[in-house]
Amino acid sequence: MSQSRPLHLAIGAFDGVHLGHRAVLHSARTAARLDGGLVGVLTYDPHPSKVLRPDAPVPLIFNRSQKDERLTEAGAQMIHHEKFDRHHAAIDAADFPTWLQKSFPHLKSLHVGSNFQYGRGRTGNGESLIAHGAQAGLNVRLVAAVHLGSETVSSSRIRQCLAEGELDLANAMLLRPYEAEGTIIGGRRLGRTISFPTVNVAWEPELKPAFGVYAVEVIFKGEALPAVANYGIRPTIESGPVAPLLEAHVLCGEAPTTGDAVRIRWVRRLRAEQKFADLATLQAQIAKDSGAAKQVLGLLG
Repeated sequence: MSQSRPLHLAIGAFDGVHLGHRAVLHSARTAARLDGGLVGVLTYDPHPSKVLRPDAPVPLIFNRSQKDERLTEAGAQMIHHEKFDRHHAAIDAADFPTWLQKSFPHLKSLHVGSNFQYGRGRTGNGESLIAHGAQAGLNVRLVAAVHLGSETVSSSRIRQCLAEGELDLANAMLLRPYEAEGTIIGGRRLGRTISFPTVNVAWEPELKPAFGVYAVEVIFKGEALPAVANYGIRPTIESGPVAPLLEAHVLCGEAPTTGDAVRIRWVRRLRAEQKFADLATLQAQIAKDSGAAKQVLGLLG
């Protein structure tokens, strides 16, 4: 690295950049303020589970660009994505601080969550990192887990919440709402025939949230457009197996069009996806969902 300022490095997978991750970043930021140093992040691409457990890898909450945006928001001034492969996984735990010093010449301190594991066979933990770090002249700070009520904030808990439709808890743990990113694609234009035109978003997340109807905001050209969205397999209109689709009906403002890049901010889950007897019944339900979304998004008094 070309920079010469002391480097205070937060290390982890940081999927979601949740409250616990932000606490680790805060620790690094606090250390950097004391000596005018740089707040850095060491994370991995691909996620270690894709190498260590290729048959059952962890489905990621966010893609790389989303993670980087949130890490930067949380205070990271430098983000290094280390390629995780079998060679890296084979580094002995005792040699890890030395590897870090070679990779980051101005390294001064390390900041990790209290459940951090590292080294060959994941034999290293927070306490051993303190000991190994001290031998290398590095200050190591373990950051305690963050709790929301009785819940421990973790990426795995957030994944469970999203998969089970507990969006409120997932968003609270994330601090910033869950989001999807994609490009508007053409569709069958069926929504127009029942007075609820939708925009379809090309989006294939590793972690698939619970199918259902959500109050959302469509972020387009810097504006947050209130909308009601459905994510799922559209059982009322589809007769066979189909890929899940994210589609949104904009409630106020000019909707984006085919080819536009958008971000969908998931605000509240309204209900599970369900099959209706006919399009008229579906239309009536969408009207109710739109009213509920307007209430959530502040469009109704």
